[in-house]
Amino acid sequence: MMRGAVSALAFAAAIAPAGAQNMSERLNDYPTEARADYVFGCMATNGQSRAVLSRCACSIDVIASILPYDKYVQAETVLSLQQVGGEQTAMFKSAVVPRTMVAELRRAQAEAEMLCF
Repeated sequence: MMRGAVSALAFAAAIAPAGAQNMSERLNDYPTEARADYVFGCMATNGQSRAVLSRCACSIDVIASILPYDKYVQAETVLSLQQVGGEQTAMFKSAVVPRTMVAELRRAQAEAEMLCF
């Protein structure tokens, strides 16, 4: 019976499209450092209690379930560039693609806010 289950898993892995991620892999594609950085920032904003730690950890977990890590990094980069003044960064404030990236992150953050806080 066990050998049949292993064979089924091997077959499923063989026919899965390259680059496809299951939900478990998707939830765990955020490096620990990125999760910790988010939680530290969240706690700096919301308070330094155990309850806030739990809420902030919940928040990054929800965001990770909605937004793949590479899209999260892209949106965070755009947000950082939007903080810089000048003509060279103006496109990050007005172009459709960067605005869409930030909007996706904001939607994920709003969902996390509703579920965790």
